[in-house]
Amino acid sequence: MKKIQPIYQMGNKGHYTPGIISQGMLYVSGQLSRNPDTQEVPSGGVAEHMRVALQNLDRVLKAANVTRHQVVKCTLHLADIEDWEAVNQEYAVFFGQHKPARIICQVGKLHFGCLVEIEAIAEVDEK
Repeated sequence: MKKIQPIYQMGNKGHYTPGIISQGMLYVSGQLSRNPDTQEVPSGGVAEHMRVALQNLDRVLKAANVTRHQVVKCTLHLADIEDWEAVNQEYAVFFGQHKPARIICQVGKLHFGCLVEIEAIAEVDEK
């Protein structure tokens, strides 16, 4: 296994690694809608929260030299399922024509007051 640890300006107290590569797959831990450098949560609505969570996902993908188009599956955790449409729109912009397998679940309250958390699994080009 190979740990993927993007460089963040603030430390992370959680007992986990943002990404793990194992047997040709990248497993990305849940990425909240919180800026890992400033620890700030967006003050706007769920669309802004989704953009931040996707930026965090992209940061782990890039640290692993993996593109968005290598993502196989995403799991989205929402504080409120009523936010599905706005989240889906941001997700579509992020992935473009690529459509990974996906599940969206309402989970209730998320850590730090975030409205969105996303985790992913991606293929890794082993060369």
